Amino acid sequence: IKPKKYSAKSVASFMFLRRLNNKSKALQEESAFIQRLIDKDQLAFKELVNTYGKKVHNTCLSFLKNAEDAEDTTQEVFIEVYRSVKNFEKKSTLSTWIYRITVTKCLDFQKAAKAQKRFGIVQSLFGINDQERHDLPKEFNHPGIQLEDKEKGKIIFAALDKLSENQRIAFTLNNLDDLSYKEIADVMDISVSSVESLIFRARKNLQ
Repeated sequence: IKPKKYSAKSVASFMFLRRLNNKSKALQEESAFIQRLIDKDQLAFKELVNTYGKKVHNTCLSFLKNAEDAEDTTQEVFIEVYRSVKNFEKKSTLSTWIYRITVTKCLDFQKAAKAQKRFGIVQSLFGINDQERHDLPKEFNHPGIQLEDKEKGKIIFAALDKLSENQRIAFTLNNLDDLSYKEIADVMDISVSSVESLIFRARKNLQ
């Protein structure tokens, strides 16, 4: 018996329906998992941390450049997820939502650190020096930077602070956290073309 031949159009339609079915199944599984989180299922939260913990920590490290600060902020991210998951509207994927929280927490930390630094300068002007300062270290290890590129990495991280906030976010998520333009667009709630423009300008400014 000769095997039945299928046209290219039939094969394409089959593959499309298969991808659609897989996507639908994945959405159903994620929806069920989110409901477990809403119900405060401790095993679900353990699974969440196991799945996203390293990714969140690496993103925090990319922004904060300090292992201890990144660890503390990572914990804050998951505390926020625990508290706010009941309000998650499912307009984006769970991973996109977690990345948004992560970026927001990192930016909040940086703003607080800058405010603390300014306050420390004011204190020094008045001879008050008993306030402990928490300046970010100049050296740190990041998993996105290879050992042989450490020196280049330090230069890049120093230059990143000079970019605009949106350029820094887009560039960091793309080059250090390996997110696609589409994923970054979802996280930042902007268009893909806007992400492309931000990364292009960031690279130009870093040259």
